[in-house]
Amino acid sequence: MASVHESLYFNPMMTNGVVHANVFGIKDWVTPYKIAVLVLLNEMSRTGEGAVSLLERRRLNQLLLPLLQGPDITLSKLYRLIEESCPQLANSVQIRIKLMAEGELKDMEQFFDDLSDSFSGTEPEVHKTSVVGLFLRHMILAYSKLSFSQVFKLYTALQQYFQNGEKKTVEDADMELTGRDEGERKMEKEELDVSVREEEVSCSGPLSQKQAEFFLSQQASLLKNDETKALTPASLQKELNNLLKFNPDFAEAHYLSYLNNLRVQDVFSSTHSLLHYFDRLILTGAESKSNGEEGYGRSLRYAALNLAALHCRFGHYQQAELALQEAIRIAQESNDHVCLQHCLSWLYVLGQKRSDSYVLLEHSVKKAVHFGLPRAFAGKTANKLMDALKDSDLLHWKHSLSELIDISIAQKTAIWRLYGRSTMALQQAQMLLSMNSLEAVNAGVQQNNTESFAVALCHLAELHAEQGCFAAASEVLKHLKERFPPNSQHAQLWMLCDQKIQFDRAMNDGKYHLADSLVTGITALNGIEGVYRKAVVLQAQNQMSEAHKLLQKLLVYCQKLKNTEMVISVLLSVAELYWRSSSPTIALPMLLQALALSKEYRLQYLASETVLNLAFAQLILGIPEQALSLLHMAIEPILADGAILDKGRAMFLVAKCQVASAASYDQPKKAEALEAAIENLNEAKNYFAKVDCKERIRDVLYFQARLYHSLGKTQERNRCAMLFRQLHQELPAHGVPLINHL
Repeated sequence: MASVHESLYFNPMMTNGVVHANVFGIKDWVTPYKIAVLVLLNEMSRTGEGAVSLLERRRLNQLLLPLLQGPDITLSKLYRLIEESCPQLANSVQIRIKLMAEGELKDMEQFFDDLSDSFSGTEPEVHKTSVVGLFLRHMILAYSKLSFSQVFKLYTALQQYFQNGEKKTVEDADMELTGRDEGERKMEKEELDVSVREEEVSCSGPLSQKQAEFFLSQQASLLKNDETKALTPASLQKELNNLLKFNPDFAEAHYLSYLNNLRVQDVFSSTHSLLHYFDRLILTGAESKSNGEEGYGRSLRYAALNLAALHCRFGHYQQAELALQEAIRIAQESNDHVCLQHCLSWLYVLGQKRSDSYVLLEHSVKKAVHFGLPRAFAGKTANKLMDALKDSDLLHWKHSLSELIDISIAQKTAIWRLYGRSTMALQQAQMLLSMNSLEAVNAGVQQNNTESFAVALCHLAELHAEQGCFAAASEVLKHLKERFPPNSQHAQLWMLCDQKIQFDRAMNDGKYHLADSLVTGITALNGIEGVYRKAVVLQAQNQMSEAHKLLQKLLVYCQKLKNTEMVISVLLSVAELYWRSSSPTIALPMLLQALALSKEYRLQYLASETVLNLAFAQLILGIPEQALSLLHMAIEPILADGAILDKGRAMFLVAKCQVASAASYDQPKKAEALEAAIENLNEAKNYFAKVDCKERIRDVLYFQARLYHSLGKTQERNRCAMLFRQLHQELPAHGVPLINHL
């Protein structure tokens, strides 16, 4: 079929097989598929209103637009689509096409002559300016321009198109008559549908301008909103190559090729396609038409900016900086402040490896305010930051910018988690997931496969895992894997989330070898997170010197990047190393530094965790009363918004402080304090059981057995001792005193 199309429609523009002109100079041409659509339109106009029900006519009207705009499809597929809308009309169309294909050439000639009658009369069947009217006029005009040899080739192609359709229809009928079981037949039917979809595009021949534009816009929309419904990367690239073969200067096809190559992380092909896109955009003059004389320079500076973003995405920071410098130079020459602001934002992203990154960020904020481009920066209180986002949201809702609304809600989810308010983060994530898109998306696609939804779902999975709801977290991750396949552009988000949840579960279960094996995957997705988790594993395995070296290097690196959240986490881990090495006094400066950073950046949850560690350090230093007073300050946010594991740690520490404080009490008061400690230990044990943290359950049982022994409760002591022994045989020993483990 492809050779027939080439000989029919592209000879005037080819010399020795080389394209010398834009093939889309021809707006449309006649193909066997379009003749079949014309037959459908003709039959619809001939059928009276009483013969077709109102519901069937409505379905046919909804079917027409994709048939007119979309690529050519096989005849059997066309029959099936018409039959789903109106079985009676499908039979009439099939008979009409059969008579034309099995008749003579004059039958096709007569058919096109009769089409002109649709516009005649005082009340024509079709208006000339309607969608159907324009399609009919284009087809009549294109047919009238064909030479006799081209008409004959078109009729031969129609006969071949009909024979292929009949053959496929017979195969479908034979398959339905076979005696296979329902499950097998359903599976083969799905395979048939896939092959038909591939055949629809690959065997349809060259696309007209309107078909190509519709195909590109549809695939671009699917890649943006619902990547799973778009063509596979290989199939889409094959179609784009076919388009570019007949029109190498089709800029939009090069840009879609760039997006498609990004899906598979192909840096060479994506760079190649992006450069070709801007080259063709300048050559065709598309930018100059819309932007006057400024169009040429605008394309150049945004080409450099996009190239910088591409290199930054793949981690090529030196090449990205060179491209960004070029974009800044051209933007300064053109006095384009908006482009300069975008360059400044990317300059900050690239400058995170330098010590002056925060200066760039502050400069970016000032310029953003001046040019009306809102930005947020660290250190603001929650109310001020949310007020700033609210002002942006008002504009988004006013102009129905649904994509920006989704991004804003996803940002709020991340911000609330950063501030340690898990309930608010959960509410924002649920709000985003329950929203209906305001943006109309083609092909019945909802805007639910964007990066914002991936981020919200990942937060949702982590929040459930933190509360010990691992089954729910697993369901969320399963949904993420279905919605964002491994080869999709946002798959790395759920991959990292999945690896982190598995790591935490392995650490809770005392399976340090399994946690160590997961570090490699985490490091591949996020280097800083991977190094930190490696140090955590080394620390759990009592390899203190190796863990300390790793944490010190990571601390210096994160301080240089001003990654405050990770700096605080590293400081807490270093402090734990010191007190587990029986040096709690050295840990105190680390904890105070972490507390100062937490307070400065309003990270409430990290501040509460730091206070928890300070209280533990005071307990080790022998001042449990002050430790208890500190705990009263920190325990409320942890119990309200903390993870289940942290709640258990807090209650365990309260019990330890109560026992240590009771040493100086008289006997009745001491017994009362020990009873209260046992109650807190039971609560801590329940928390640890929810996350299957056997190591900490073992510690709780050890303490309970000692307390029951002090109170003379032999039966309860023996029960706790027996459970402790079972877990102690199952788990490796600490190698350090139990009192030094928070």
